Amino acid sequence: MKKVLFYGMNGEKMCFQHILLNALDLHNGDGEVKIIFEGASVKLVSLFERENNPLYKKAKELGLIAGVCFACSKVMGVLEENKKSGLTMLEDMSGHAGMKDYIEDGYEVISM
Repeated sequence: MKKVLFYGMNGEKMCFQHILLNALDLHNGDGEVKIIFEGASVKLVSLFERENNPLYKKAKELGLIAGVCFACSKVMGVLEENKKSGLTMLEDMSGHAGMKDYIEDGYEVISM
């Protein structure tokens, strides 16, 4: 089984939509997939929540979203909104969401 971590850095909605599309596609093909909102992408969580984005909603329901970067959420002024999403706030790497544990667990990391 292929293990893939999508590490979303880009704050462009269309770019992150492709992360969600690919994650769902790999998941449906029996892959093990996780998604992390990092960098500018943390600003998309509240947007996806407000618009009830179907791809985001499906990935969230399936447990594909590992979490959201705590430090970037704080710096970008969306920490409280992101906490309301119910997603895990990740801060294992000096307040940011690290890749190390996933890499050590055999995940291929794709950053977009």
